[in-house]
Amino acid sequence: MPFTVLNSRMVEARIGPGQRLFSQRGAMLAYRGEVSFTPNVQGGQGGVGSMIGRRIAGEATPLMTVEGTGTVMFGHGGHHVQVVDLTGETLYVEADRLLAFDGALQQGTMFMGSQGGVMGMVRGQVTGQGLFTTTLKGVGSAAVMAHGGVIELPITPQRPVHVDPQAYVAHRGDVRNKLSTALGWRDMVGRGSGEAFQLELSGQGTVYVQASEEKL
Repeated sequence: MPFTVLNSRMVEARIGPGQRLFSQRGAMLAYRGEVSFTPNVQGGQGGVGSMIGRRIAGEATPLMTVEGTGTVMFGHGGHHVQVVDLTGETLYVEADRLLAFDGALQQGTMFMGSQGGVMGMVRGQVTGQGLFTTTLKGVGSAAVMAHGGVIELPITPQRPVHVDPQAYVAHRGDVRNKLSTALGWRDMVGRGSGEAFQLELSGQGTVYVQASEEKL
């Protein structure tokens, strides 16, 4: 079920019999029709294992299941919303940046190691803990949140992309992540908190970058 963009901070989804979608709790702004909202404890299509992994990582974001017949409008905190349409590939996104997603998508978690959650990778440099990121795979749509709007940057084998971890929103495709120390001019002017790290994304795919370094 594709999302319709109402403005830069609101999207609308049409839902019918036999369909469902998931959203962050509190993200529903308005709806029309016979629609129900129930707390979700199964972690979406990924099931209990998916939610357990996120709880271990301390990154679980409460979800609600949306079902029925009608249209539902979503937004949260005045954040900008970007719709990502998937055609079978996997989207990697921080759990707290997910606004809503198609219930047909398979939700899971991925242990970071050298891949996975970007802000988790930064935290892992300090804590040394194993952390997880959320994955969505299949055919469907997801709405993700960002500060100040989002741009899509292509990643190609010939042209990797370097991103400030705090500006990262999500990525998809056959992409490899590498977090490295990047001492530069920002450290020289006293802005080294978190910015001493750079995320290098290489391979083939797309990275979504927000226009602000603020956290959600």
